[in-house]
Amino acid sequence: MKLSVIMPVYNERRTIREIVARVQAVDLAGLERELVIVDDGSEDGTREVLADLDGRDGVRVFLQPRNFGKGAAVARGVGEASGDVLIIQDADLEYDPAEYPLLLDPIRRGNADVVFGSRFLGTPRGHRVLYFWHAVGNQMLTLLSNMFSGLNLTDMETCYKAMTREVAKRLDLRSERFGIEPEITCKVARLRARVYEVPISYNGRTYAEGKKVGFKDALQAVWVILRYAWWNPRTPDTPAR
Repeated sequence: MKLSVIMPVYNERRTIREIVARVQAVDLAGLERELVIVDDGSEDGTREVLADLDGRDGVRVFLQPRNFGKGAAVARGVGEASGDVLIIQDADLEYDPAEYPLLLDPIRRGNADVVFGSRFLGTPRGHRVLYFWHAVGNQMLTLLSNMFSGLNLTDMETCYKAMTREVAKRLDLRSERFGIEPEITCKVARLRARVYEVPISYNGRTYAEGKKVGFKDALQAVWVILRYAWWNPRTPDTPAR
């Protein structure tokens, strides 16, 4: 089995070397891996760092011609990935790659097709305490997503989503920005995939530290949930529209 880690990157020069090192340091018990990094038009020197990392220890770098958004970078990464299982990994150190075994376990045991890493299920390692209204907004968006998807997730907006190649290649992702999270969730539900949640830790960062999600992204998430609530998945043999 091969794991593809999909890492969308935008202006993360300060953290990119460390997060790549953390991904490469994870003990996957002999599982083959690749790290697919998609730079989304960085302008802070990130691309120069990536040029140095490209081709080393399973790292594959792809450059977007301009800044399209996280969703577009994830979609590009899914298209370039060659693994049997895919995990989405942000480049900002908020999520810990050491928890990959937790995400992969339900899939490797044959119990799940998709695994969400929840920041709200509770974990001995805890999470950084930051913005109250962000937490409220997350809970409201997760509730709305659950109402339309029929799932009972606790953290729809989590970055950590692991899925089999068969599911990932059928998602036909269209959201260019942070609407990618509810889009994946809606489409996974419409595919009738087997979904698990596992607890993960979370070291959130402030806006001063580079956090990018804002109120407009929350509004977009609502629109995406309504747009894809009745999405009809194409068959594996039907070309994307």
